[in-house]
Amino acid sequence: MTETVRPPEPRTYHGLNWEGLKTLYLKEVRRFWKVGAQTVFAPVVTTLLYMMVFVVAVQGAHQPIPGVDFAQFVAPGLIMMSILNNAFANASSSLIQAKSMGTITDVLTPPLSPLELLLGYGLAAATRGLLVGLATAICIWPFSHYGVQHLWAILYFSAMASLLFALIGVLAGIWAEKFDHMAAVQNFIVMPMTFLSGTFYAIEALPEPFETISHFNPVFYLIDGFRYGFIGQAEGGLTIGVIMSLVLTLFAGLAAFEVFRRGWRLKS
Repeated sequence: MTETVRPPEPRTYHGLNWEGLKTLYLKEVRRFWKVGAQTVFAPVVTTLLYMMVFVVAVQGAHQPIPGVDFAQFVAPGLIMMSILNNAFANASSSLIQAKSMGTITDVLTPPLSPLELLLGYGLAAATRGLLVGLATAICIWPFSHYGVQHLWAILYFSAMASLLFALIGVLAGIWAEKFDHMAAVQNFIVMPMTFLSGTFYAIEALPEPFETISHFNPVFYLIDGFRYGFIGQAEGGLTIGVIMSLVLTLFAGLAAFEVFRRGWRLKS
């Protein structure tokens, strides 16, 4: 009599696997912290160079916003740019490296649900973005002497920005099949969006149609809301920025969750 071999039942999840989520999160944090000189301190040095070059170059020039010194105007934009770039880079580089080296199976094999994978990669990338942003803010203060007007705006927009670009980095890392694809996203999408968003200038000074076009750039609202927390003035609609950042973050999160659930370009 032969024994009937039943196929394995589909894996089911009952609540979050907190231990697995914690392990994945710490693994990703330790991955970038192990090379902290490259992943944390190097971006800070780059931002300091931007700060010194632009402040010296426009010293004595017309203030972008009346009553606000240029250094105080540009400092929040540079801090936010550091948050965005590093949150994106952490998630995207981790996933593309795992796929290219074949170690992605080490993450897919354990009993981790799509939500746990999403939270592990997304929160670790957001952690790096916020950590670099904090280090940048500390190092850039002696050159700008910025103040704090609305702490809630600083906390909210920095959190939303880091999460949003972490999730975008997750999507880009899964989509990319080689490092050239990743470089294309960084150079032709992320970099233009961050530089052409009012980081170094007030968009009100732009001629039409460029001023109108800038209002369709979501990074503009992230930087504008974040800057509002420091200088107390906003160029765009603050309410629009709050709602838009939340909606985009939720949409990116749902998209990343669905990609993990399907295993697109991860299991094939």
